Amino acid sequence: MLVNLTLSVDEDVVARARKRADALGKSLNQLVREYLQKLAGNDDPEATIAELKRLSGRGDSRGRRFSRDEIHERS
Repeated sequence: MLVNLTLSVDEDVVARARKRADALGKSLNQLVREYLQKLAGNDDPEATIAELKRLSGRGDSRGRRFSRDEIHERS
């Protein structure tokens, strides 16, 4: 069941957040919903375990070792 929530946020913050959401291909509403879901945490440990298993072992560096600078490089 979804609940409507009213927030008071500075309009400049909302304008910048909408631009960021648009750049991510999402609505501001969707970003806020996702943030609140993460903040609240997952109440289903089985779902968490399943997600970890799904993501486990998907990377392949082909033996390449990355330097500290490469790991922390920002685009």
